[in-house]
Amino acid sequence: MMVMQFLTMAMAQPGGAEGQQPQSGFFFGWIAIMIAIFYVMIIRPQRRREKERKELLGNIKTGDRVLFSGGMIGIVANVKEKTFTIKVADKTKVEVLRGAVTQVLGKDELPSDLDQDLPAASSK
Repeated sequence: MMVMQFLTMAMAQPGGAEGQQPQSGFFFGWIAIMIAIFYVMIIRPQRRREKERKELLGNIKTGDRVLFSGGMIGIVANVKEKTFTIKVADKTKVEVLRGAVTQVLGKDELPSDLDQDLPAASSK
């Protein structure tokens, strides 16, 4: 409510003159505020997520258990510059791109999105 009153007063023509335009400084001030909000709400968090993802991919080593975007889980057998060789079963290895890794899992850890979908274990 107060914001609307402020905007009405700010946009009012000064001194009752009918032919004058509102001050351009007010307009550019609002544009600057909107750009700042856009930066804080969208650009900055995206950069932080990109940085965390680069760290995740850079810290993967042989023996880590990983989840891929296709839903496959495997153990890293070999780390190359742009790919990983993954052991998915006995005597079965698959080569995948680094970008396909979505999560590094602990020894018996379930992927984080599956934890929420599984019903609570009931004792029978």
